[in-house]
Amino acid sequence: MDARWGARAAMAHVTETPGPRDRDPRAREAGWWAVVVLAVLPSLGAGGESPEAPSQSWTQLWFFRFFLNAAGYASFMVPGYLLVQYLRRKNYLETGRGICFPLVKACVFGSEPKASDEVPLTPRADATADSTPSWQILKLVFCASGLQVSYLTWGVLQERVMTGSYGATATSPGEHFTDSQFLVLMNRVLALIVAGLYCVLRKQPRHGAPMYRYSFASLSNVLSSWCQYEALKFVSFPTQVLAKASKVIPVMMMGKLVSRRSYEHWEYLTAGLISIGVSMFLLSSGPEPRSSPATTLSGLVLLAGYIAFDSFTSNWQDALFAYKMSSVQMMFGVNLFSCLFTVGSLLEQGALLEGARFMGRHSEFAFHALLLSICSAFGQLFIFYTIGQFGAAVFTIIMTLRQAIAILLSCLLYGHTVTVVGGLGVAVVFTALLLRVYARGRKQRGKKAVPTEPPVQKV
Repeated sequence: MDARWGARAAMAHVTETPGPRDRDPRAREAGWWAVVVLAVLPSLGAGGESPEAPSQSWTQLWFFRFFLNAAGYASFMVPGYLLVQYLRRKNYLETGRGICFPLVKACVFGSEPKASDEVPLTPRADATADSTPSWQILKLVFCASGLQVSYLTWGVLQERVMTGSYGATATSPGEHFTDSQFLVLMNRVLALIVAGLYCVLRKQPRHGAPMYRYSFASLSNVLSSWCQYEALKFVSFPTQVLAKASKVIPVMMMGKLVSRRSYEHWEYLTAGLISIGVSMFLLSSGPEPRSSPATTLSGLVLLAGYIAFDSFTSNWQDALFAYKMSSVQMMFGVNLFSCLFTVGSLLEQGALLEGARFMGRHSEFAFHALLLSICSAFGQLFIFYTIGQFGAAVFTIIMTLRQAIAILLSCLLYGHTVTVVGGLGVAVVFTALLLRVYARGRKQRGKKAVPTEPPVQKV
């Protein structure tokens, strides 16, 4: 999601056009308020620059849909949270009985894992300990290819679904798919099925976490995914990719706030380099055809929302791993509540059937959405397998290269332009990411391998 940010120039134009310097200060303030208003009313701000864009009613504005979705999630989250607190205060674990007791216990209190049920998380074996070098190379190629194909296809389809039209003919421009929440639901349903099948087919540790604790990560996960999809309506995919690369900064901030973590000097240095590279790219890139002060600022707000929600999700999941669950169990629990939240919200808005009707009218969209969900779900399994076989450092290098290739593909397929300074900014970002991998590897070198859980990718 990465639209060119001619924001500085555009905002300067808005603030300079009101008149000479001796103009009433209130008039100059009105110029700034105009930018803010246009940011939340993108249909007014972008109407003159995107002639093919259909006029929107105020109910279709992104900020209205965001609060409508959030209200839908709150209608489940708040009563559920109050019920959990009530059951805990009443000491239901000691006094409860009846047919619902096992379900309530699993959802509210969880269970302590038994030693006989433990599936220990063993350290990753040495790559050359149990197979030949040629076999290890084949496995590495398999992992790298699976990750690249899954997430490159996912990235291309994401931009196609959110920015393209369906059903276009010589006499009709077709119609755009606008409901990002429906797309989030499709992703989560397939991921839930894949994770459930994996848990059934492969022995997992005894589950001990209270199920309700997944709901917090699910809520932030759904909101971050919605912001990610929605931002593609306002910014280009390369901008989105670089915004994701820069999320290490808010992740570190959330780590300090949520997990009370401390970071070393090299982590702050690389985070600063990433910020510089992203700034170079955003401030030097030429304007997109649909760029305007409104769309640029709207995209900025949505990307900031994506990064903030995703940072919370990562840190909350790290805390949940204290229950000694596997990553696939985490994937199942988070996606279970994500499906409940999105289905409930879509039903409350009456949008579930409309999304299904859109799929019925446009088989091409149905194919794209299904393939998008397949790539997301199976890409997650490739993440687990790659980290289990080769470690987090190799995985990070593969995914960093994937981001660079994704930007190149988006520019080739969708005509995004990147200036020389913008290209240097991209190079600075990926150099900083690789430096983080190198520094982390040096820090861990010589230490005894410890079992770790791979991150759960949120897409």
